[in-house]
Amino acid sequence: MTNNKKMDDKMTDAQPQRCGAVAVIGAPNAGKSTLVNALVGQKVAITSAKSQTTRTRMTGIALFDHSQVLLLDTPGIFKGNDRFDRSMVSAASDSLEGADLVMIIRDASRKTEKHSEMIAQLAARAECPVILVLNKVDQTPKPQLLDLANSLQEDIAPTQIFFTNSLSGEGLDPLRAYLRDNMPLSEWHYPEDQVSDVSQRLFAAEVTREQLYHRLHSELPYASAIRTEKYEERKDGSVEIHQQILVERPTQRAIILGKGGSMIKEIGAASRNQLSEHLGGKVHLYLHVRVEENWRDSADIYREIGLEQR
Repeated sequence: MTNNKKMDDKMTDAQPQRCGAVAVIGAPNAGKSTLVNALVGQKVAITSAKSQTTRTRMTGIALFDHSQVLLLDTPGIFKGNDRFDRSMVSAASDSLEGADLVMIIRDASRKTEKHSEMIAQLAARAECPVILVLNKVDQTPKPQLLDLANSLQEDIAPTQIFFTNSLSGEGLDPLRAYLRDNMPLSEWHYPEDQVSDVSQRLFAAEVTREQLYHRLHSELPYASAIRTEKYEERKDGSVEIHQQILVERPTQRAIILGKGGSMIKEIGAASRNQLSEHLGGKVHLYLHVRVEENWRDSADIYREIGLEQR
């Protein structure tokens, strides 16, 4: 619920309101979602150490004084091998349309980035200013960091370069100030207390998918998807959620279930606890694993996660 008095107070502040969209792009596992969460001030996007965790574009909504900054978190830029991969990359490139600023995130601890040419090409297409954020600077020797900054200055020609560590918060204050002061003059697009455009139904599915990434190895998380069958608020204030975990093969189903159902119980308990904390109440979560060999071609899955089939 929006606090109308706070909104009215904002409208009468000496500083005029600003609001703009920032397309956050970069290679898989560059730290885009972690940075978006840090800027918003709470978790709005799932994260993991595995690449390509983010599958669709979502908006994190950050407030910096008089400015509302709409951070468009996107899938990593990579060369997709199938229709689903290409749809994810398209969601990232499409975010440039209508953006007021493009923020390229680069993992500074990597000496080379095999997707750098694709990212530079996207930056060249942008019809708005482009800034560069070198993230994970705590893992990078200073000489290597400066060499990387100089190299990317030539390749991307950003208007500004920032050095950050999203986990510790190092370097975020100058970035916040830049975003605050460089959004266009505009009324805010969202209520003051809204932090994301993602529905609770989709967020619940993302939380369960995050647990798959944390607990399963190799390629199995990429071969799975979450379909929310039911999301219902009970009369007692608790929430009942039924989710299907879709996999491509029976052997994958067996791995997710675990011996005696141990793995799916562990995944369910972790997801339930996180959702209870997020929603501020009790959550009844029911997980089912289903083999659906061609889920990557399912129109329902694309609609569920907000992707366009390409």
